[in-house]
Amino acid sequence: MHRFANPARFLRLAAVIQPWTALATVLLIGAGLYLGLIASPADYQQGETVRIMYIHVPSAWLAMACYSTMAISSAVGLIWKHPLADLTARAAAPVGAAFTFVCLVTGSLWGRPMWGTWWAWDARLTSMLILLFLYLGYMALVNAFDDPNRGSKAGAVLALAGSVNLPIIKFSVDWWNTLHQPASVSKLGMPSIDPAMLVPLLLMGLGFTTYFVTVLLIRVRTEIVASKIRAIRMTQIHAAHAAPTSEPVAG
Repeated sequence: MHRFANPARFLRLAAVIQPWTALATVLLIGAGLYLGLIASPADYQQGETVRIMYIHVPSAWLAMACYSTMAISSAVGLIWKHPLADLTARAAAPVGAAFTFVCLVTGSLWGRPMWGTWWAWDARLTSMLILLFLYLGYMALVNAFDDPNRGSKAGAVLALAGSVNLPIIKFSVDWWNTLHQPASVSKLGMPSIDPAMLVPLLLMGLGFTTYFVTVLLIRVRTEIVASKIRAIRMTQIHAAHAAPTSEPVAG
């Protein structure tokens, strides 16, 4: 990974990868939406409401994947002082927060006709809400310091501490008796979901993943440019303070 610690090398690599991930995003999400919203059948119990799943489930996957990326990047930044690790964590946080918000909203839209309520203090729902608060807390903390390095270190500690919530989200339906249905895709043995629904669900999951990679690359490139601008401004400020002041000579 230290090969890509050089921002210039990373920018060259990102410029090559980004168009392909953007194209893959359009194709995968386009195919997933067509198969999920038009071609796939309605569920025998949930009816047309099941189509919310094609947005809700991939959003939940990516909400946890984004936080995992943020936590791993924070650990790398703290331990190995990787120059791009903190920037990656900063870049991933808003994207993960957006996925978490979409997951909660679509879950409420699904829960109203299925459970008869917009919200229940279910273990899975509550842990996802905590995840959203962790994202918002991280973004607030890293921007609360004038020194970006101090903000990144404080945010990294919060991100690593909050990673404890990820296995709680994953296994909450197994550890507690919850309203939320158990895992039907990521389970031992064959997924307990019809292939007509599984294929568009996986396509949407892959499409959301390539979308995350695309946006992450864009945001990291933006963070690199912003850090360069900050460094130039700090150099100019220090140079202005260090420059000797000339006093008029008395005649």
